[in-house]
Amino acid sequence: MEVTRGDTTLPAAQVPSLLAGDKVSLHLPKSEDPDDKLRDFLFVAAFLRGAVNPPPDDWIATGQGWKDKEKDNTLQLTVPEGAQQMVVLMVPRTQGAQGVLEDAVQGKPGEFVRAGGELYEASLDHARLETFMASIRAQGDRNPEALRKVAPVLASSLGMRLQADCLDKVLEEQAACLIEGRGALVLSDVHTSSLADTLAGAPTDLALQLSATPQAGSGSYSAYIGVARDIARLFGAFNNPQFDYLPALTERRADRLALRLNTAPSFTKPKSVLVVGMPSVEADVLPRLRSTHTAPICAAQGHVLLPVEGAPLVYASDFAHAMALRITASDGRTVDVPVSARADRGGYVFDARAIPATFSGSLRAHLHGNWGFAPFEGPDFTLQRPGPGAWHSVGDNGTLVVGRDSVAVLAGSAPACVSAITLTGGGSRRSLEWEVKDTERLAVTVPLEGARPGPVQLALHLQGEADPVALTLESRAEASRIDTLLVHEGDSEARLSGQRLDQVRALALGDLTLEPGELQRRDGRDVLTFALDAAGMPKAGSTLEARIALADGRVQTLPVTVAPPRPDAQVLSRSVRMPEPAQGTRPLELTSDELLPAGGELVFSLQAAGGQDLGRDTVVEVALAGTAETVRLGVGSGLMPSSPGVLIARLDTGALAPGSFGPLRFRLVANGVAGRWQDLARLVRLPAIDEVACAKGKDATCTLEGRNLFLVAAVAQGADFAGARSVPPGFTGERLEVPAPGAEGLYLRLRDDGEAVARLRPDGA
Repeated sequence: MEVTRGDTTLPAAQVPSLLAGDKVSLHLPKSEDPDDKLRDFLFVAAFLRGAVNPPPDDWIATGQGWKDKEKDNTLQLTVPEGAQQMVVLMVPRTQGAQGVLEDAVQGKPGEFVRAGGELYEASLDHARLETFMASIRAQGDRNPEALRKVAPVLASSLGMRLQADCLDKVLEEQAACLIEGRGALVLSDVHTSSLADTLAGAPTDLALQLSATPQAGSGSYSAYIGVARDIARLFGAFNNPQFDYLPALTERRADRLALRLNTAPSFTKPKSVLVVGMPSVEADVLPRLRSTHTAPICAAQGHVLLPVEGAPLVYASDFAHAMALRITASDGRTVDVPVSARADRGGYVFDARAIPATFSGSLRAHLHGNWGFAPFEGPDFTLQRPGPGAWHSVGDNGTLVVGRDSVAVLAGSAPACVSAITLTGGGSRRSLEWEVKDTERLAVTVPLEGARPGPVQLALHLQGEADPVALTLESRAEASRIDTLLVHEGDSEARLSGQRLDQVRALALGDLTLEPGELQRRDGRDVLTFALDAAGMPKAGSTLEARIALADGRVQTLPVTVAPPRPDAQVLSRSVRMPEPAQGTRPLELTSDELLPAGGELVFSLQAAGGQDLGRDTVVEVALAGTAETVRLGVGSGLMPSSPGVLIARLDTGALAPGSFGPLRFRLVANGVAGRWQDLARLVRLPAIDEVACAKGKDATCTLEGRNLFLVAAVAQGADFAGARSVPPGFTGERLEVPAPGAEGLYLRLRDDGEAVARLRPDGA
């Protein structure tokens, strides 16, 4: 089968959907074996326009595969305006079958609309499953040791459920275990049936080749149903002593379709009518292919991987074709390089040798091609290739300090292509750790403890380059320098700032002798903390003498005045405003007042500690734990005085970075002095729930439909999460099989916080 749209003709395997006006060529291939009954079929193609609108006579065409003339054995169809779906029926040559099948399609169009759509979806899932199983078998035969690494990548690429415990078995048993129980492998988000139901028993792979019509959709966790059972129910009324209806899955192979059945067809009464599902007639639905790697990618040698996610069918079908990577050099020159999809590697792969040798440094790259007949634009990448430019140190980082680990920032044409950095000299080599900072710089940590001042030799090894790049940096000794010692009344620590504070051995403050604590580097200075007993320290304004003992035996003295207490407050009360649910979605409620939903608002009151004054210049800073970025609330911008010593703060989570989640902390800042960080709330992201639908019957299951369901870790009927249904990490579907809601609805454990639970009330509650 081939489909023509305008001046372009594509084989069936490359066509994801049909449009009105498309030309469809459909026929049964001729076998070289004269005794082969492959073509001894009558086939009927019908276009449907909805469940309650029978198709007119001219929307139904019949072909006779056993005849030799093209006008008899080939259908040349044009998709009519207003058509919504196509279905194909095949039956062994039988007198009067044409009229029976045409009457069936026109008499019950709704059954054929549903059957065609469900068979189509099942075929897409079957393609993913077969690709997964074939890759696992091939890897198990070729290199079983690599299955532990390859299997999770395959599962993620194709949207399959990974049986992780199989990877704990001996090598010889891993591949067989991974594909065992294949009916449960395809991740599904609507129905409970699986491929095992559809392909019960040993399927008969007929060599029936049909010029098929397209397959639509991106294939991401699509619905999967028990097609065999559903079709039997749908067409039960049509079965008669002459015909039985039999569902057929399709496997696309270039311009042909192979039909896979769950039972062998009958060529005697009652003869089998093969029902072949076809996609909807609609505009192409392009997949959302996303890059999973934002850092530069080295493209200097070998096969380069472009990691992507979001469209399992790019690996399991030919819908995405003519794919290429358009590479743009810094001077504007471009070149298109062919790419191939590799599910076992999790992305597209291309040969670095296809890039011209004159393309070096940082290169812009864009993945593009076709999805069926439509242009398909993929994600962008940054590639790097070593160029002629020399590597050099940046700023003051070219001078290293001996006696400790120093960080040198180096700049060159392709930091992503650095494969190793070694410290040379003295007849020995030592591998160093480094981190790529951006498209031109990297930071390397040079261990110089016990080293002498002088030149430091580094060797940078780059992919694709035979010889390493030699680089010489200078190192010098730095004496300890004491700048300030800061002590606040009521503090539990003192902070010493300066340079080379790693040489400090002890601090005597009044009658106290303190041991050094954590040493940090802030704004180009060392900051060394010492633990204090706040109860034993004098009041603010008192003057003390600090004696600082250094490693070389010297003792430096420093006068210290105890500063006023840092601004501090405690939370009196808090309230959370949930985000307004989008139109058509169900509201969720959180089960703890310590949780704050992204998109919501937190209002909390603060009372100053110890009689402190919270003036109009007081600022409340809020930040995620472990991050330096803060949201500042001041009077007139989220902060309002309530009464002496009490402030009301209003935090809009929209002020935080997109995608933020985790523990939130706050602190007061007054007169440039920052207080201690305190816990405020736990920020969590919520899915958007559209509906929960349950089938009828004692053992019926329920389906939860919504968006961003990857934010859910588990769904349960009760708050104790007994019998909870887990949601796999990285789930991108929009439907989940869930337990039936209880009297209190459904409970959702959120992935952002293992203790966070949201409740979905029952309908009408």
